[in-house]
Amino acid sequence: MPRLKISERIRITQLAADRLRRGAVSSMLHKPPFRWHFAASAAEQLLIVPQDLRTADPSFWDEVEVGHFGLAGMVASAVDVSPFDITPPSEAWARELHGFGWLRHLAAVARPEARDMARVLATEWAMRHRGSGGGIAWEAPVTGRRLVSWISHSGFLLEEADAETYDILTESLGMQLVRLAAGWRTSPSGYPRLVSLMSLLFAQLCISGHENQVAETERLFVQELRRQILPDGGHVSRNPGVLVELMLDLLPLHKCFSARGLKAPPELAAALKAMLAMLKYMRLGDGMLARFNGMSVASPAGLATVLVYDDNPGVLPAEAPASHYVRAERGASILIVDAGSPPPLEAAAEAHAGCLSFEFSVGTELLFVNGGAPAASSGEWRSAARATASHNTLCLGEKSSSKLVRHKMLEELVGGPPIRYPEDVRVKVHEPDGGVEIETSHDGYVRRFGLDHSRTLMLGATGRRLLGIDRLTGHDGTLRLRKDIPFAIHFHLHPGIRCRRAANPNVAIIELGSSDDVWWFRLEGARLAIEESTYFADSAGPRRALQIVARGATFGETEVRWVLEGEN
Repeated sequence: MPRLKISERIRITQLAADRLRRGAVSSMLHKPPFRWHFAASAAEQLLIVPQDLRTADPSFWDEVEVGHFGLAGMVASAVDVSPFDITPPSEAWARELHGFGWLRHLAAVARPEARDMARVLATEWAMRHRGSGGGIAWEAPVTGRRLVSWISHSGFLLEEADAETYDILTESLGMQLVRLAAGWRTSPSGYPRLVSLMSLLFAQLCISGHENQVAETERLFVQELRRQILPDGGHVSRNPGVLVELMLDLLPLHKCFSARGLKAPPELAAALKAMLAMLKYMRLGDGMLARFNGMSVASPAGLATVLVYDDNPGVLPAEAPASHYVRAERGASILIVDAGSPPPLEAAAEAHAGCLSFEFSVGTELLFVNGGAPAASSGEWRSAARATASHNTLCLGEKSSSKLVRHKMLEELVGGPPIRYPEDVRVKVHEPDGGVEIETSHDGYVRRFGLDHSRTLMLGATGRRLLGIDRLTGHDGTLRLRKDIPFAIHFHLHPGIRCRRAANPNVAIIELGSSDDVWWFRLEGARLAIEESTYFADSAGPRRALQIVARGATFGETEVRWVLEGEN
């Protein structure tokens, strides 16, 4: 376990003090007379009912009807018993259950039985949680998700409801809003806190009687938005998938202002525009997002939904300097490179050790991909997925270029073990002869081995040739190490891509999955091996795949050259 740096100890102390302060404020605001400041106890009138932009899956009803509750990648049996009475198979499952995002699936079913079940479960939840309570159901981000879901589907829940049910649900809505107004400060830093504030502002705009709180919540929300959305539209976590989830929330929020005749904060519109541009920047040829820093199972419907709001569909940003990704597109080929350090500790709980890794697509085919992040139910795979060896880059001494920071208090504060290193990552981009040349380097192996890793990637003008040079050099000028260190440069193929060795042992033949396109991979300076790989970012769970691995040993100065070239 790496020792904490002084700066990290200071940051942990700051985060802990911030949590104590927020917790104390939240505790105080939960008590009268402060609680009464926020609102009346009941949601007397819903002024607007925004659209839920997330795609519904009507087949969810078919499973629920027979007692199977599938949430967060896991299925729990609720035959002849309430889902609130069973032991949750995971915390993620429990958060989704209490967040009520699944209401949209039932609302999509044109059957009275689905409406009845939704109303019964919402009423049951409200009756069970009339008191002060705690636990997962009252975590601020979960409360926020539930509020947004109930409001967005209030017509589905309340239409034709009897007076008693109506009163129970509207009273609960009001009480939940009060709890969130008092408790959002307890949200973990990063994305969960932004979700909590977004949900609070959403609810205050939709439910009558909260006009006096909107301005202050808007100020806090904008402050958090500035903190998390980078100037180029990336999220501070460097996870492209977070942008889709945020936009599915922020687009309806933006419409809430106009529906109330209010001017939305300019920072919100600016963030939405920048995030849309960043999403386009991070797309490969299949239309989906590259698998970097926690990007998991792709949601084609969610991404397609937010891209509908793009006013400049053919325009891409030239670069993403704040998010530290580099994109090159030539011909039918797209190359995206991770050229950045891990995010700050408080945003790095899901970050990956993939510095200098890349993904590469040809047409709509994914050729080289990182392993990605597993679904919520595959927690045991997360450490493997975060390792450098699961990315298309060099792994030295069977170690990752980043280190997990194992510290109990820090993990509680940020939601898991963050990573640190590399610290010094450099990148230069040139465009010679119509192609693109990307020069990168990082110091992630300096502390362990005294070596820098540099990588040059050159994509030709037609997109049919990708040349790579990986170098290991002594950081302080050392030419010879005390002992040789093994290295492996990984090139993970997308599942479905076929690969075999050619007559030359250092040449591999790659056949794309759904076309007749053939590519040749040639290697100099290392031994070529074709090995099994694991692709984590699949909705059905981790899948077997293949990888090309360039293996060797370095004494301190090493250069490996490789080229990927289309046959035609």
